[in-house]
Amino acid sequence: MPLLLVILFIVVPIAELALLIQVGQAIGVWWTVLILIADALLGSYLLRTQGRLAWRRFNEALVSGRLPHKEVVDGVLVIFGGVLLLTPGFITDIFGLLFLFPPTRVVLRRLLVRRGALRLVGAMPGVGNVPPSYRGNGNGRPQDIEGSAVDIDPPPPPTR
Repeated sequence: MPLLLVILFIVVPIAELALLIQVGQAIGVWWTVLILIADALLGSYLLRTQGRLAWRRFNEALVSGRLPHKEVVDGVLVIFGGVLLLTPGFITDIFGLLFLFPPTRVVLRRLLVRRGALRLVGAMPGVGNVPPSYRGNGNGRPQDIEGSAVDIDPPPPPTR
């Protein structure tokens, strides 16, 4: 984690500045500034449109009664992508576009969910030191437990 923070707060800004200087020397300062402004405008537009789309899909998932896990991850990726595009710099713009475009967002979501699921299982208390009798049905797979639930309405209030 400290290495990630060093990369985020030291390496990326230095790389952004170096790239901005190189681009500014190659095409001129005003063209570089104009491209950065255009990137920010594009980022705000994509954040607005893709954010609305993610919000609509989230609401549709709720209305249909299914868990909106993909929609939540998409919403988070859209927010991060918009923030990265609004941040001045070309490296952050590239990552912001990857987060905002739906085809690359699907790939990133799968990677993040896969990594997150692996970390979640590894971070669960007791994983790895569970007695053999609680580990499943002997073939390495966990046991399925069948059950049912019943909704019980509260009793009506007493009438006077």
